Amino acid sequence: MKRIVFFMMLAASMAVIMCCSAEDPFEEYYDNGNSSWNNGGNTNNGGGSSATTGELASFDVAIDKMTAEPTEVATGYFPDEEDVLSEDDFTTEVAIDLSSPVAKTENGVEVTVSGGHVTANHGSVKKVCYVLSGTTTNGSFTVVGEKKYAVRLNGVSITNPDSAALNLLSGKRAYIIINGGTTNTLADGTGGSQKGALYCKGKLLFNGTGELSVTGNTNNGIHSADYIVFNQGNNIYVKSTANHGIKANDGVFINGGILNVEVSAAAAKGINCESNIIVNGGRTTVLTTGNGTYDSDDKEAKGSAGIKADSAFTINGGELWLKSTGSGGKGINVDMEAVFNGGSVYVVTTGGQYSSNGDTSSPKGIRADGNININGGRIWVRTNGKNGEGIETKSTMTITGGEVASYAYDDAINSKSTMTISGGYVYAHGKNNDGLDANGNCYIKGGTVYAICSGTPEVAIDANTEGGYKLYVEGGTIVAVGGLENGSSLTQSCYQASSWSASTWYALTIGSSTLAFQTPSSGGNGIVVSAASQPTLQSGVTVSGGTSCFGGLALLNGSVSGGSSVSLSSYSGGSGMGGNPGGGFGGPGGWR
Repeated sequence: MKRIVFFMMLAASMAVIMCCSAEDPFEEYYDNGNSSWNNGGNTNNGGGSSATTGELASFDVAIDKMTAEPTEVATGYFPDEEDVLSEDDFTTEVAIDLSSPVAKTENGVEVTVSGGHVTANHGSVKKVCYVLSGTTTNGSFTVVGEKKYAVRLNGVSITNPDSAALNLLSGKRAYIIINGGTTNTLADGTGGSQKGALYCKGKLLFNGTGELSVTGNTNNGIHSADYIVFNQGNNIYVKSTANHGIKANDGVFINGGILNVEVSAAAAKGINCESNIIVNGGRTTVLTTGNGTYDSDDKEAKGSAGIKADSAFTINGGELWLKSTGSGGKGINVDMEAVFNGGSVYVVTTGGQYSSNGDTSSPKGIRADGNININGGRIWVRTNGKNGEGIETKSTMTITGGEVASYAYDDAINSKSTMTISGGYVYAHGKNNDGLDANGNCYIKGGTVYAICSGTPEVAIDANTEGGYKLYVEGGTIVAVGGLENGSSLTQSCYQASSWSASTWYALTIGSSTLAFQTPSSGGNGIVVSAASQPTLQSGVTVSGGTSCFGGLALLNGSVSGGSSVSLSSYSGGSGMGGNPGGGFGGPGGWR
């Protein structure tokens, strides 16, 4: 019940703003009807030198087959118009009862039986729909043929100890229709060399509103040698104890449905694709528990991942819930570009770094070799294990909208090259390192940024000064607990308070707009703030109304009362700030 209530609360706050205006830097990101914020009862799961509270520190990810799928979706993506089931009419039905299969020739379809194993060959016959029912604990269903076809699951349970349970060997499109109100199960054993408990040589297209459970004990749960499309209404659970949950060669496209995946093998991926992955709707939950392993062929250490795309990853709508508990585990791992346009992404990793043969695999919430572009939606990331970074790109990071909140063991948000923030709401809390860390230039041009570092010598917002790069503050609203990188270019004026109180509500006011924020229980020295005009800062305030952000760590445009004024002085850049947070040397947020 607790998680269902959390889902409802999150679903009520998904409206997206693309950027902040100078006139109203806290224009509402949500329209959730919150009237107040109560911080009581939250659990602090943070570790290291800087910790916080709130939902970002305590939310969890669990398999959920019961909560209705989200209603807000983006336009579905189909690589080919033929992939849409409504465009086809499979009127030639062939019924097969796996409890007592019978060999027959019907409507030009030849059905052969060997024990509990059934093979159907529709040759060049069009519009064939196989309707499966019954139960077998030592059987299978195999399809061959030269035309596209449908398989309707109508309360069928197939276990094949020796190979795939559903073996779709035709290279043509296979439409899997899960009849509403039915429960269907597919499982393989450990006696064969099959690629999946459900294997498809061609395109694999899921439709229908019934339930399907697939268990892979030899290799993958579901495997397509082409691409896979999931659609609204699907309720699919996939488990693999030997390899990946879902594997596709040419693409995975999630247009809707409820998709739950669990994998436990070393370095296994919940959803693994050699091409692109696009999420447009539905709720996808992935749990990986396997530790890292050393790949002797590729000569590198590898970890598990909730989602692994060898090409690009894009989310336009829907929800992703990802959790990895093994060493070196990741939420999302992308070889090319990752684009976040909408929807919601929640990632938790708890494992530490995996090391073997001189190579390592570090835990990451979201990792991409290519650019990461965040244009909208919500992203929450928490990493607890050693060396775990929240969001990392090996190229450039660009944030133009949405809500991004990362609470990480290491750097919260990291880019190997340029980082640019021009809109949206960004929370970056590095428990043992920097909040925002760009290894090239870092540009803050707009949006609202709340960054926290662990303490000296780290800083809340870092750029690679040693490499000749620089932090450029050109716009936006900024709160930086721990200061800014030395040598910063501050086109927009910045101000500092040399000390701060831990676990305290502050209010930053710019004109008629207010950002209330809760400080961490520990963190870097001093606070730096910046806005389009000179702000005022109050400490120890009480806030009501407004809109909650970052899991309750900030409140936008609430009513502020009480508190005391904080003296702000002009800030010219650099992390060498006087004073200690928490009121004393070595106190909360002080030197460790």
